[in-house]
Amino acid sequence: MLDAALRGVLLALLLVLALVFGRDRPRLPVARVGVLLALGLCVQVIGSTPMFEASVPRLWQSPFVAVSVGNAVLFWVFAQALFDDDFELRPLHVAAWLAAAALAALNCAVVAGSASVLAPVTTGLQRAVPLVFAVLAALAAATRWRADLVEGRRRLRMFIVVAGVGYSVGMLAVRLASPRGQLSDSSATADVVIMLLIVAVVAWRMLRLTRSDLFPVARAPAVIPAVMPDRPASPLPVEEPAEPELAPDSAEDRLAQSLQHAMAVEHAYRREDLSIATLASLLSAPEYRLRRLINQRLGHRNFNAFVNGFRLAEAMAALADSSKRELPVLTIALTAGFQSIGPFNRAFKAATGLTPTEFRKQKLADS
Repeated sequence: MLDAALRGVLLALLLVLALVFGRDRPRLPVARVGVLLALGLCVQVIGSTPMFEASVPRLWQSPFVAVSVGNAVLFWVFAQALFDDDFELRPLHVAAWLAAAALAALNCAVVAGSASVLAPVTTGLQRAVPLVFAVLAALAAATRWRADLVEGRRRLRMFIVVAGVGYSVGMLAVRLASPRGQLSDSSATADVVIMLLIVAVVAWRMLRLTRSDLFPVARAPAVIPAVMPDRPASPLPVEEPAEPELAPDSAEDRLAQSLQHAMAVEHAYRREDLSIATLASLLSAPEYRLRRLINQRLGHRNFNAFVNGFRLAEAMAALADSSKRELPVLTIALTAGFQSIGPFNRAFKAATGLTPTEFRKQKLADS
């Protein structure tokens, strides 16, 4: 009875999360993947019931097992979308989910429990899926977490990834130690309790965050104003402030002036791999104060987007300068601080709707 009650509460919370994701920003990849993951976890909660695993034929269990294993892929995709406001779903993500689900379904319905020589191989691969994608999710979080400037969202995102990875690895270990990979009554109840606690914390914190904090603000591509070469570049305020502006104080004013001088006059944005920690050290300011200033006072949600505003402004000025018409686009991109042409082209197209070459032709034709 306790197990059934806990599963009922967990299912209700997962449906609430799916509703929140689908209601607030239904067209965003992170919202769509969030809905799919919440619904997939509902299937997993039902399919992991000890009575279900013990009494339902393997053939009928296979769709539930397929979705449960596929949830590891969805969690990886969700972690990427959660930490990257510009994330886009790609065929690779769909292919990875289909491959994991097909492997699990085949193993459950046909191979597992048989005398086939493939049984150890398919079972091993199926059990490796959650671990592999948990590691990939952790890597995705680690590479992007520090660039997020919305403090509440940073904490929520990190909790989701750390708790999700810990849960995936823990449940894999429990199933590896269980006969035939099935959970006992006590371990199944513990499984539900842990997942319920994680989902409850996520739901509580999501409901406390504003929509603009949790999800990127939908907007049309913004045009960065070109700057003259002899004038300092100015960053594009690409988003509405995620939170109400704080009343400025003298310390914050000084930090804002130092930041503007470092970026617009000293061109700190040209440094390779500039991070918020590096910039805070350069300004001799605590990282949390700089993060709060850029987010709450300047209205930026992501540090990399803030820096790219300066880089793109300089690049646009150079592309519009007739005296630099022979200068290669790659040279302009590298001088502005981009590490390669690919990220520069993508950022430029997202900001202007044009490629750098198209922008240069248009500006030079008008001059």
